[in-house]
Amino acid sequence: MRRIIQLPFSAYAFLALTAITFAQDIIWRDAKGNPAPDTEFRTSKDGFGGWLLVTPDTDWQKKWETSPEIIPHFNGSDTVERGKQLFILTFFSNPKTDSNGTADVTCDIDVTRPNGTSSVHQVDAICFRGKLEGDASNVRFSAPILSFTGEPNDPAGKWTVRVILKDNQRQVALSLSTSFTLQQTAAKSRNESLLAFCICRPCINSQLALFAKPRMR
Repeated sequence: MRRIIQLPFSAYAFLALTAITFAQDIIWRDAKGNPAPDTEFRTSKDGFGGWLLVTPDTDWQKKWETSPEIIPHFNGSDTVERGKQLFILTFFSNPKTDSNGTADVTCDIDVTRPNGTSSVHQVDAICFRGKLEGDASNVRFSAPILSFTGEPNDPAGKWTVRVILKDNQRQVALSLSTSFTLQQTAAKSRNESLLAFCICRPCINSQLALFAKPRMR
């Protein structure tokens, strides 16, 4: 089952990820402050940055809405068992604002089944629209959150998620994509959930700490 959860704009409480702005460019940085290369799921263009994350964390919203002193950890996963749940989260940073301080970010969302048919198709979903509070380079949640639960009649195999993240004030679009595998049986994959993402929130200078580490078994 696929559904899109629409967060209210009040849930956008900004959080520090890896976005630092230099000469109108977003540079994603790792935990040591080194520039992180663009990938299919994390990229930037002309000062606008986006990041797409697949997580099995059912408490993702609780982790996000903690105080700035608490460092939330998001587990990443590229597999899911039938009956289990995944969430696809989209982050963005540094949208351009107009003379009134208003930002306008929308996205196109496509989820494709292993057989190539469309599971989700949505155009111009509102990610953020309104007055931007705080530093523009803070990283924010996109309002549409994809929820996936593997049902008995869903085809096993690789599911692909594509998001076109659009900064309409800047007229820049970012193409983001990721994927996960719905397992045929409940047997655990050897590659299951080997990544954990740590999002640091220092008081000064927004930083994203991105770690790869084994999970507790």
